[in-house]
Amino acid sequence: MLVQSKQKIYTLDEYRELEETAEFRNEYRDGEIVEMTGGTIDHSQIIGNIYACLKSALRGKNARAFSELRLWIPRYRRGTYPDVMVVEGELVCTEGRKDEILNPVLIVEVLSKSTKDFDREDKFRFYRSIPEFREYLLVNQSEFLVAQYIKTESNDWLFREYEGESAIVSFASVEVEMSMSDIYELVVFENSMVD
Repeated sequence: MLVQSKQKIYTLDEYRELEETAEFRNEYRDGEIVEMTGGTIDHSQIIGNIYACLKSALRGKNARAFSELRLWIPRYRRGTYPDVMVVEGELVCTEGRKDEILNPVLIVEVLSKSTKDFDREDKFRFYRSIPEFREYLLVNQSEFLVAQYIKTESNDWLFREYEGESAIVSFASVEVEMSMSDIYELVVFENSMVD
């Protein structure tokens, strides 16, 4: 008979303390610590391209772009690291911390095979509990394809899809545009599907 060992449940303070010295990033899922999988070169390139564009476009505005910063989602007791986030106005952090924010208006996730379903469903549900959150972009890393969700004034979410190398993605929440060719700069698709 197999006996399954009980998974250790971590307090939030234990998780935060471990993250300060962790070699790799981990997500916190209501007591469970889950190691984040490593990304591919293309995944990293796309994140860098989007972050660089947003950082440059937001210079001098009342908004800041972040990458590799932890987001705390109080309602679901989740700590996660979105690929790119933008905070508008004052940066709100968890009390006593400078490594965990609470108020992004825009979140971008670059999809990988292992996380795409979670990013589209559960993670999006968690993100929607953040009052300031108004826009979610899911970027496919194997073709020119971006899914966008924008929150309306009536709290509905509108869906828009951008496809093809010549498309222009409009980041509605921060009034920034970025071409697909810039998003995917230096990315070489294995099965090339270009315009």
